[in-house]
Amino acid sequence: MGTDESTPSWCPSGDPNAPEAVVLGVRSGADGQVAYLAEPVPAGDVLGAVPAGISPTRVLRFASHCVSDCINRSGNDCTLVDRVLTLPSAGESRAVPRCHLRTDCQWWRQRGVDACHRCPAVSTQHYQGDELNELVADPATTPEQLAAWIAEAD
Repeated sequence: MGTDESTPSWCPSGDPNAPEAVVLGVRSGADGQVAYLAEPVPAGDVLGAVPAGISPTRVLRFASHCVSDCINRSGNDCTLVDRVLTLPSAGESRAVPRCHLRTDCQWWRQRGVDACHRCPAVSTQHYQGDELNELVADPATTPEQLAAWIAEAD
């Protein structure tokens, strides 16, 4: 992973089955926050170690290349990071987590430090019936719609 803008950008909520996928971090604690790894580990090296019946995205966060046909893509931008930043702060630390992905991260390139503050709380897997997370995950949801839903729910 380099710092050249011409290098592929990486999605911090990536597909664990992509050939280039790496483990970004491990979900830990009662709040499920991501504890970032100091160095990337190829996803293929760990996927087989996740016990049967447990989705790898439940316990690990993966990064993979941002791809032009991603449902969260609009032009060169990721719409998911905009929806994530619409959510009220969950009291995340103002410290920026150490992350080996940062120089090539699409979210960093788009939203800088604000995206880094929210990234540890992002869950690749959400459960049906969790309307807020379903809205955030839905590429058809605009940040304005999300903000309106949040205001109405309060």
